[in-house]
Amino acid sequence: MNRFGYDRPSDVAEAVRDGNARGVRFLAGGSNLVDLMKENVERPVRIVDINRLPLHEIEDHDGGLRIGALATNSETAWDARVEAKYPVLASSILAGASPQLRNVATAGGNLNQRTRCLYFYDNTTACNKREPGTGCSAIGGVNRVNAILGASPSCIATHPSDMCVGLAVLNATVNVTGPLGDRSIPFADYHRLPGEDPSRDNTLKPGELITSIDLPDADFSGNYTYLKLRDRLSYAFALVSVAVVMRIENGRIAEARIALGGVAHKPWRSKTAEGLLVGEVPSQSAFLAAAHALLEGAQGQGANDFKIGLARRAIVRACRQAADGTPQSQIDKRVA
Repeated sequence: MNRFGYDRPSDVAEAVRDGNARGVRFLAGGSNLVDLMKENVERPVRIVDINRLPLHEIEDHDGGLRIGALATNSETAWDARVEAKYPVLASSILAGASPQLRNVATAGGNLNQRTRCLYFYDNTTACNKREPGTGCSAIGGVNRVNAILGASPSCIATHPSDMCVGLAVLNATVNVTGPLGDRSIPFADYHRLPGEDPSRDNTLKPGELITSIDLPDADFSGNYTYLKLRDRLSYAFALVSVAVVMRIENGRIAEARIALGGVAHKPWRSKTAEGLLVGEVPSQSAFLAAAHALLEGAQGQGANDFKIGLARRAIVRACRQAADGTPQSQIDKRVA
């Protein structure tokens, strides 16, 4: 075990002061960080335990909801307001992990969880995300679960979160605080593509701490779905996942949002693809056109080539579910 210091601040300002140093990590539920420490992937010199901070509440905010960074995944998924107004988020959360993990994993931690690429966890292999400049063993290696979109010669890892795919289609906002003060980050700008520096997963600045996530005033409770395709039915990360929300007026699609998970370094959206659906009657041809646009530039790495076709079919299926008002969560309940 690597030695590390431990702080347990009582307020946010103290936490930010403690966290503004090299080698410091914030600890919430610990469902990812503790695993990484056990595998010797993360080696913090100091842990700042933020569980005492007043960031647990889920509150009404500007017609929408504000989810505290320390609200657990279970608390968020089963909140009556989330279930009623943002069921795509509830569905995405419940598709991930296990009940035991959802009881401790937090909203802020979910955004910041790290890739499950095999080589990231294997200290005997080269990994630019774990150790910049060493190379990417997944390129030309075992890459069945890796990215088909937004990858770079430096990294083909994917972001593992289900919740983040749901947040992406809801146009959420991430509120953070740090040494330079408070700021709000549109969800689309929070996670970053690997580029030449895959060690950075997001756009947080040193010492910054997530305080809450805002969901805007929008109701997609009628036409939505979260479809997750994986190797086994439960407790597995997505090969491909799709979140879709729509507004349908007079038999035509007035608004559509689609986000993919399991295929890129961040939840993947395309305004061009979504725009192709606006004004269209829900149909196989319209959904297929959107799928082709959403997957433009997709490139496999050999073992994960199948993901391109799988993603295309999943997008069409998810769009149909959303348009028909038959989300995958309802289908799963009927099957069970």
